[in-house]
Amino acid sequence: MTDPSRDSAAPSAAPSSPALSAAGTDRLVAWGQELRSVHARLRDALEVAREAVTVAADDGSTPADADPRRLIGLYCHGFCQALEGHHRGEDGSVFTALLDLRPDLADVVAELQRDHTMLDHLLGGLARAVDAGADAAALDRHLDGIDAVMETHFRYEEKRLVDALDEPALAAALAGTDRRVALGPLA
Repeated sequence: MTDPSRDSAAPSAAPSSPALSAAGTDRLVAWGQELRSVHARLRDALEVAREAVTVAADDGSTPADADPRRLIGLYCHGFCQALEGHHRGEDGSVFTALLDLRPDLADVVAELQRDHTMLDHLLGGLARAVDAGADAAALDRHLDGIDAVMETHFRYEEKRLVDALDEPALAAALAGTDRRVALGPLA
């Protein structure tokens, strides 16, 4: 006998609501995908910051009339703002909605929020180093530390939350939420 919940022709068990229209269902799937996409963009932004440090350290070559220290500051501060914005969005909307629906994920969310605090500390250290005019080796050490914690955090978050983010109830709870509010400026 076939399990009706696995039959693609079986009607959805989700309640009918405006949030779960065809567009709402597409949005539902997109929350998990959007999280992965934002993480990829943040990884790219970290690499751009790292390349700015490397280029300035190697030969100082930058676009015409650009100060290499200024470019490092621009890319590093931009990366910091993007990652901080991502975590503020998760803490302020995604995690709140998720815990309302899935209190069983409280320990996972608490761990992720501890990571957010650690990353905020590391980002603050990078920002201070950039502002103080630290050399490329010091900036690379800051970026390496951020990279290590960020990558572990992203993998854990994706492993533990993507399925929950794809639940119809979460899509309904976050219906109408701007993805940039929920997942930060790179969403």
